[in-house]
Amino acid sequence: MERIHAFGDDALGDLDAVGLVDALQAGTVSAAELVEAAIARTEKVNPTLNGLAYEAFDRARNRANAQHPYGGYFDGVPSYLKDNVAVAGMPTMSGTDAWDPRPEPADGDFAKAYLATGLVPLGKTQLSEFGFSASAEHPRLGAVRNPWNPEHTAGASSSGSGAFVAAGVVPIGHANDGGGSIRIPASCNGLVGLKPSRGRLPLDKDVRRMPVRIVANGVVTRSVRDTAAFYREMERVWANPKLPPIGDVTEPGKQRLRIAVCTQSIKREASPEVRELTLKTAALLEELGHKVTTIANPVPAHFMDDFLLYWSFLSFALVRSGRQGFGPSFDRTRLDNLTLGLDRHAARNLHRLPLAIARLTRIRRITSRLTATYDVVLTPTLADVPPRLGHLDPTADYQQIIDRLVEWVAFTPLQNATGEPAVSLPLAESASGLPVGMMFGAPLGHEARLLRLAYELEEARPWRRIQG
Repeated sequence: MERIHAFGDDALGDLDAVGLVDALQAGTVSAAELVEAAIARTEKVNPTLNGLAYEAFDRARNRANAQHPYGGYFDGVPSYLKDNVAVAGMPTMSGTDAWDPRPEPADGDFAKAYLATGLVPLGKTQLSEFGFSASAEHPRLGAVRNPWNPEHTAGASSSGSGAFVAAGVVPIGHANDGGGSIRIPASCNGLVGLKPSRGRLPLDKDVRRMPVRIVANGVVTRSVRDTAAFYREMERVWANPKLPPIGDVTEPGKQRLRIAVCTQSIKREASPEVRELTLKTAALLEELGHKVTTIANPVPAHFMDDFLLYWSFLSFALVRSGRQGFGPSFDRTRLDNLTLGLDRHAARNLHRLPLAIARLTRIRRITSRLTATYDVVLTPTLADVPPRLGHLDPTADYQQIIDRLVEWVAFTPLQNATGEPAVSLPLAESASGLPVGMMFGAPLGHEARLLRLAYELEEARPWRRIQG
């Protein structure tokens, strides 16, 4: 199947975001030219990839043509925000069509910080309904397709951002992660996706109220330096004094690390192909001088049941407060089978929720013992390669969907419960040519360690380019 991308001889070229900043500062391109190129690229690939949830092209043009710079390191670089954060003047539909769109009156806390870096929003990108599924295949809004092979999923929930960044529409796109949704689309689309430590970046008010703050905002990019530059700039805008600063990470680290490798998730062993690719990555780390040790998964079996119940409770809260939260047009009959099935699962098991939350909040005791021995833990990002569209069809029977989800997304939820950082890097590819991400986890607050390791791996094994 032909790859879908928009790279070409325009103002964006094949530059990453840092490269575009350099070009803007040198005067070889203008913000207006970059925005027009990104709009043209969106219009070229979106009919196939279906990553666009809301377009704000005229707003972006006005912003790029402003007589005075807005400020921020990325000022003039086009980007997209995911359609589950509040942006003034844009509706927030969270991957569903279960109510009538209405513009947000003001930027949420995350958008304020994101836009203060200078990034120019062209609109919002599509996600799975409320971000519950690892594949965006809405029955009426359509599926978000993988640019490496449009018959396969682009991952979710941040699928639209992942597809657009991989296809060259923009160099950097907002993503957020409540069970893997920065790292999953990064893995599926051949990108860098760092889920930061809990509290590293701001959250909108509704997400801050969660009993366990499993969600973290971030970005997907095509280069390590773009991800590092984003966190550096966000730290200048909004810094959490309770976490060690990331700072300006620009090169590989010199320290050789103690790295644990694990190919067995809580539920299953990774597929034979993904297991082999993970062990090849471990061999590369040994070649680079790191000390690599194979370990069994130390996380108790009840973790996934606890996480699923908490995940279901989030659906329960959204569905049962629908009109209050989304307005009188809310129609629960338009929700997909996964959302409704999660709601039912929570309703049947509410009596178990306090214990599940208590155990989730204690899970970092286990990973803390692990990180006392190892600096970094390597696992595959996902247990298997990106499936074909339809495998996670949200209109199918709930039990089928959830069984398949838990099988595939078996590695990523742990860091959402612990609050620790983890990054997916595009270090491997399947026999069929699809990207396969490798995930590296570190202790709370140690994003800089992950970025230094990511730089080293990017130099040692440069990422594949979708444009050949």
